[in-house]
Amino acid sequence: MTRSEIGVGLIGTGFMGKCHALAWNAVATTFGEARRPRLVHLAEANGELAAAKAAEFGFAKATADWRALVADPEVDVVSIAAPNPFHAEMAIAALEAGKHVWCEKPMATRREDAAAMREAARRAGTVAALGYNYIQNPAIRQMEALIAEGTIGTVNHVRLEMDEDFMADAAAPFAFKNGAESGYGALDDFAVHPLSILWRLAGPVAAVMAEQAQPYARREGRAVETHEIAMALLRLESGASGLLVANRAAWGRKGRIAVQVFGSEGTLAYDQERMNEFQLFTRDGDERLQGFRTVLTAPVHAPYGRFVPAPGHGLGFNDLKVIEAHELLAAIDDRPARLVDFDTGFAIEDAVHAMARSHRDRAWIDLA
Repeated sequence: MTRSEIGVGLIGTGFMGKCHALAWNAVATTFGEARRPRLVHLAEANGELAAAKAAEFGFAKATADWRALVADPEVDVVSIAAPNPFHAEMAIAALEAGKHVWCEKPMATRREDAAAMREAARRAGTVAALGYNYIQNPAIRQMEALIAEGTIGTVNHVRLEMDEDFMADAAAPFAFKNGAESGYGALDDFAVHPLSILWRLAGPVAAVMAEQAQPYARREGRAVETHEIAMALLRLESGASGLLVANRAAWGRKGRIAVQVFGSEGTLAYDQERMNEFQLFTRDGDERLQGFRTVLTAPVHAPYGRFVPAPGHGLGFNDLKVIEAHELLAAIDDRPARLVDFDTGFAIEDAVHAMARSHRDRAWIDLA
């Protein structure tokens, strides 16, 4: 392997595993990276599936043992797209082997495992990042810049919603995500995404008061052990207030992350189902003409222009993953990078676990 290459290992070949493979295949062409990813090794629990997916995605080697991938000297960075309960063991092993890690969210299903991942990353000194690709959207980046510039004044309230309907059917069979081993449900599987946006736009959470709900208590005669709905009142470190609602049983919603940021001089609004635009209201000018204006993303909103040279054509979910791969390579090369590292990732996880404790104890919980 030459200095102009970086060896990639991928664990997991489902939806997010394929997203990682697409990103690694596209990042050098899109951004002109000096070091091109070389797809070295792919791991999947089933050996035949691993071989088939390695050929499909373009990896040179395949294995049914993820530990063999982590030990491979040709692998410099490990993409982890396995189910949530396996993240901690895989990430810690990769970090201890001196690899860079790109791990899908959430960090882990248990707070103590997430903390162990954070400490492993600190010891390793390699790059350890989480798969929060929504923060890479040019629309979110522009909103963040407008807030920093004071366009909407001082932020005083943030409202976040995430809704999908993949758990909406009461007659659907019991699934892995209905079991306690998968985590809390909507909170850690889901709400971490809008929380990652919150951290970028308004800063960390200081205290929470939360409630969870189970719309369907049983599936196929088995008790559902997770909650499909979660709600939380937030107090931010900045002093602003917030509201978070997440629902995996919301009929008609397919990929909605709705964000409203209210300030002393205006408001910003965004919806992931219309991911190539956002709305801005400012109180300046003629009151008779005031109203929300829609801003459509374009090449002026970096890095949109790396994909499309004209406004209005739009980016997609997988494009955000390509941007994230670019940011990861920047971090590996000691260039400025926009990522959720394991320190920030743990802070997000800590907020989620505080919400779960709040639901249990029926009380406000302060974050450490």
